Formats: sequence, C-alpha cells, structure tokens
Amino acid sequence: MQEQTKITKEKIFDLYGDYLLDHGERPKNVYLFSKENNFEEIEFYHYFSGFEQIEKEILNHLFKKSLELALEVNTSDEVTTKEKLLNVYYIFFENLTMNRSLVLSILGTHKIRNGKSLQNLRETHRQFISTLDFKEWEMFEKAKQDIKKFNEKSRQEAFWLHLVSAIDFWTKDTSPDFEKTDIFIEKTIDTGFELMDNEPLRKIFDLGKFLWKEKFKMS
Repeated sequence: MQEQTKITKEKIFDLYGDYLLDHGERPKNVYLFSKENNFEEIEFYHYFSGFEQIEKEILNHLFKKSLELALEVNTSDEVTTKEKLLNVYYIFFENLTMNRSLVLSILGTHKIRNGKSLQNLRETHRQFISTLDFKEWEMFEKAKQDIKKFNEKSRQEAFWLHLVSAIDFWTKDTSPDFEKTDIFIEKTIDTGFELMDNEPLRKIFDLGKFLWKEKFKMS
C-alpha cells in the first residue's frame, strides 16, 4: 500500500502548479486531484475550498515570502522608505520570474487589473503600504501641500495601481532576465507621483492607465 502524501499549504501549491503546467488546465475536481496525489480529499479543504482559491492565493503567497526575505535588509534604520519598497518589489518580481510559467498560466488572458487572481495580493499589499513612513521620503517632502495631505486610502490605491501596472509590464517584458521590468519599477515609482503632483487628486485613479499607455521609453 502506497504511503500517503503529507499535505501542507505549500505542498498543495506545488502539486497544483505542476498539474496546471503539465495539463494546461485545472483538475476536473478535488476528489480526482487528491486521489492522483495520494492524499484524502478532506485534507485539501483544510486549506482551500476549491481551485479558484488556490489561484487567488499563489501570487499573494509569493508576495508574503518576499516580505519575509526583505525583512533581512529592511529592518536597518539606514534603509529609506523608498528603498524598503524597492527591496520588496525586486524580490517579489524575482519570485515571479522563478515561477513565471505558473504565474502566466494563472493570470491567463484576462485583464490583470480586474483579475480575481490578484484579490488576496491586494489586501496584503495594502497592509504593507500602511507600514511605510512616507514622511521621510524625499519626494513627498518636496511635494506640494496637497500631496502631503494625501489620505492613506488614496496612497494605497496609487501604489496598488503601480504594482499592477508593473506586473502587466513584466508579463510582456522580452528583455534578458526581464531587466527592463526592474527599470520600469524604479522609474515609475517617482515619475508616477510627479504626475500626481501636477494634477494630484483628479489623476490618481488614472495612474495605472497612464503607466500602461506610456510604458516609458527605455534603452
């Protein structure tokens, strides 16, 4: 009798990811997925209610792991707010790249901004942005008064639109090692907020659209 597979959340991620990449589609149902991987169906439900929930959690899981890794450098008092943000993003996109085939499969052909696969990530990202001290960011110090009064919810939305636009850029990036994505992230963090400095509040929800259209010329 074959020994049963020890199931954890991470193990389900691995098994499900392998299935998607091998078959190009979701398993037919949880019963067959569990049977094929030698564990009881009930164990699956300890972690997820279905396959859609796995897909919503995978990018979020990668972001949480990136936050953990970034803590090793972000705890220093010498690291600025902007550097903390960039450290997390660079690690996150490295994790995305290591799992690129799976991530592209999950994102599919739907519009990324409205994709269900980003729902869980959005909440974790919101919590992360709320931990950052923007008072020490030089760009905000030099900004006009209305930018300084930016409420927290608006700031979180602006940074979320920026992250989504960066993910969208990464999915289309054809440069070696996706190096242009790193350039895009760093350039647009400042350039995007310069845009808001010109027309601060009215433009905030157009930021994502602006970034997608412009793509910023990079040599």
